[in-house]
Amino acid sequence: MPSRRSPTIGLLAGLAVTLSAVAVYSSYTILQLRSLRRLQTETIDRNRTDSLLLLRIQNNLNSLALAMRDMLEQSEPYPLTAWQPQFKRIRGDLDDALAREEKISPATADQRRYLAVSVTQFWDALDRIFALAAGGQEQEARTRIRLSLQARQEGLSNAVARLLVENNANEQRAAAEAQQIHARVERNAYLFLAAMLVLIVATSLFLVRYNRKMFEQVAALSQRRSELAQQLISIQENTFRYIARELHDDFGQILTAIGAMLQRAGRRIPSVDSALRADFEEVRDIVQATLDKVRALSQALHPVVLDDAGFEGALSVYLPGFEKQHGIEIRYEKCGSSRTVDRDVAIHLYRVLQEALTNVARHSKSAQAEVRLRYHPETVVLEVEDHGVGFPPVKENQGMGLISMRERAELVNGQIEFLPRTGGGAIVRLTVPLSVEETHAAS
Repeated sequence: MPSRRSPTIGLLAGLAVTLSAVAVYSSYTILQLRSLRRLQTETIDRNRTDSLLLLRIQNNLNSLALAMRDMLEQSEPYPLTAWQPQFKRIRGDLDDALAREEKISPATADQRRYLAVSVTQFWDALDRIFALAAGGQEQEARTRIRLSLQARQEGLSNAVARLLVENNANEQRAAAEAQQIHARVERNAYLFLAAMLVLIVATSLFLVRYNRKMFEQVAALSQRRSELAQQLISIQENTFRYIARELHDDFGQILTAIGAMLQRAGRRIPSVDSALRADFEEVRDIVQATLDKVRALSQALHPVVLDDAGFEGALSVYLPGFEKQHGIEIRYEKCGSSRTVDRDVAIHLYRVLQEALTNVARHSKSAQAEVRLRYHPETVVLEVEDHGVGFPPVKENQGMGLISMRERAELVNGQIEFLPRTGGGAIVRLTVPLSVEETHAAS
């Protein structure tokens, strides 16, 4: 027996693996993106902002250096206290920048403490210098500027420069780490796509293999069904032939004998006994009617004329009887020279003709039909055409009669077609090879 295991379990397992892979990859990607976002916001963006503030501080320190240079050069006839408002403005901007930078600075506590103490000492020394200048000791004040204040300013500038260098290094490390995260995400995306591709290919191959097996099973079942149908048709024909022979040979002869005996007995009845003679005549008529019915039934089950006179002889007997029984005009046409049709082929041609004309009488609502028999060098073609309603579009393949005609066509290695007729109606066309070897090849 072929395997009938459903692919549902395998497909569900593949779906579960796919969903799990998608979930794992999505979670990993989300974590990587969050890490990248945190790196950008907490490191790169913060370092850039801190670097801008350090540049602002360094700019203020450079302004202090320029102001001290002008104070020492004495190029303008102003006292040292005249630079006090400029230093005050620079101090306000510098203190604001330092306060902002301290909030986001990645520097260590010692570095921040050193910078804050150095700035405080610078302003204390500057205040003492302005106090000396205000007391008339400008030369002493300039000396302290040259010896102490400029050195403090250079120390502050160097400290700020070191912080800028550290920020640049941190930013480069953060950029390298972000690049690594991007590379990992990209690599995992390629791996995920490759895994999905492999999974899709595996699933597709599985479905193709399963569908191939299913088609093979369907083909095998169809073959067994066809063989069973052909066996049933063969058994049916053999049964019909046996019953027809029994009816014709046994019951027909018995009824014929009874009729002859009644006829002889009727001659012995006195002519004066008219009532008894009438009863004998009635009984003899009943026996004759029964004999006619038995012969008609035998002819319907298996036409003896088919064995005696061949297919064309059977047509000449069947078609007039069909016209008389159903009231449908039959136009018969033959093309080509008559050929001998094998008995096994002839019975199937005859049954297809019977079924086609029966469908005309039952379903077509047509008052006439055409039967054409055409002989070709290698084949014989039988056509039954009516002018009725035609085949129903949905139920064409559902009738047992049509299925039976198909099976009979396969039995003789023929081809049957059910065609719509132009202008309304239907055509049943059966093409059968005349060679005995070809017609019996399927059997």
